Amino acid sequence: MNIFRKVYEFYRDGFRNMEVGRSLWLIILIKLVIMFLILRVFFFRPELGKYKTQEEKAAHVIENLTQDKR
Repeated sequence: MNIFRKVYEFYRDGFRNMEVGRSLWLIILIKLVIMFLILRVFFFRPELGKYKTQEEKAAHVIENLTQDKR
């Protein structure tokens, strides 16, 4: 258990003493929010949500996979 405490204290002290790192973490968090919330809402809509049974979902997937898109 002592090694886990040392690792925890290492990271805790490292994050406390950061100056530039705080703004970099803020940028990373903002980018994650944009990627997972905004892009998902507008570009990755759940197409299969409108079907109730697994058979309907499977038929929709097969139809779109075998469709000629030329």
